[in-house]
Amino acid sequence: MAGVLRTPFRLFTAACVALAVSSCATFAEQPPASSWQANAPLTPQAAPEPETGGRSGAVEGAQPGGEPTKVPPPDGCKDFHPAVLATCLDTVVAVAALPGDGSNPTALVAERKTGRILFVRKDNPPTVFATVPVDASTDGGLTGLALSPTYDEDQLVFAYITTPTDNRVVRIAPGDKPKPVLTGIPRGATGNRGSLARDHRGALVLATGDAGSPTAAADPKSLAGKVLRITGEGKPAPGNPTAGSAVLAAGLHAPGGICASLDGSQTWVTDRTAAADVLYRVTPGKPLSSPAWSWPEKPGVAGCAATSQLVWVAMATAGHLENLPQAPDGTFTGKPQIALAAPDGFGKVDGLDLMTEQIAIAGTTNRQSGPTVSSDDRAIAILVQPQGGGGGAD
Repeated sequence: MAGVLRTPFRLFTAACVALAVSSCATFAEQPPASSWQANAPLTPQAAPEPETGGRSGAVEGAQPGGEPTKVPPPDGCKDFHPAVLATCLDTVVAVAALPGDGSNPTALVAERKTGRILFVRKDNPPTVFATVPVDASTDGGLTGLALSPTYDEDQLVFAYITTPTDNRVVRIAPGDKPKPVLTGIPRGATGNRGSLARDHRGALVLATGDAGSPTAAADPKSLAGKVLRITGEGKPAPGNPTAGSAVLAAGLHAPGGICASLDGSQTWVTDRTAAADVLYRVTPGKPLSSPAWSWPEKPGVAGCAATSQLVWVAMATAGHLENLPQAPDGTFTGKPQIALAAPDGFGKVDGLDLMTEQIAIAGTTNRQSGPTVSSDDRAIAILVQPQGGGGGAD
């Protein structure tokens, strides 16, 4: 079940708190483990009623002793919920969790419209890591963010962006300007959103939209509507099904998120099709034709996170998260369970990235379509698997 990180984080002093794309921009050293513990996860909730007004921002949750706790609503940019890492952001559809044991979650989060990438940590103001020029006039902008597969050594960060002429992957080194590594991905009036992640097998995986052309998604010569697996130089990664080709699978329309399990054994991608929102399990070399799960009601599938027992999907239209419990062979053993639904959630969660098997970082997009609270948009840390193990359907 999902849970919000409910015990206040221990405060750590960051040597580079005034980070501004300088020589201080390095995150290799993570804070030591603290006595912080995540509390009991939320109980799955019924599907939310249609939204008819604003959210109070108050969140109720079960403490370990079973006593309900009421969290005061935000006051301007000050948010009293202990799960919140940063506030007053703008349309966070891409996040990248930084390495750590979860004791003091930190991340890079990206704003779709502004192109800003910010370093966020509990009880510290967000600081700008980089600003990437983007064209957010369509459904694109800065929609994908991932750490380098060799981040511990090179400190590189990759982003998927829309420009006035194409969609592309750029590489960002601390203190340097973004540099393109894969360009020429088709751009259209729609279908520009994409998602980027590490595959945890030494490469990056990228989901691209079809640029408004289903024909392009089916065309093996086009990079639109594809799942690509690339190196940090933007080249086809070793081990791809077709030598010299970056394509793992074809047939996407408007992907919301792509994610791989931490052991690299599974890769998943969400997509919004004309008939339904869907979740695909990516099988290299095979088309994306049979969803692992479908949502005919179209709740707005967005970012995803895959633990060893669950696949989590953020629903950016419905305003909640859902998890699908997995059997050891990767099949689903029950219907999705809903968590962080109104009024106990954070609104429209979109970006999602796994930090550990228990902790994920997420971003919200309430400022894009509302309703909002004063501290929106926010970056949050959530419990995606009980720390003692377990999970799945009861």
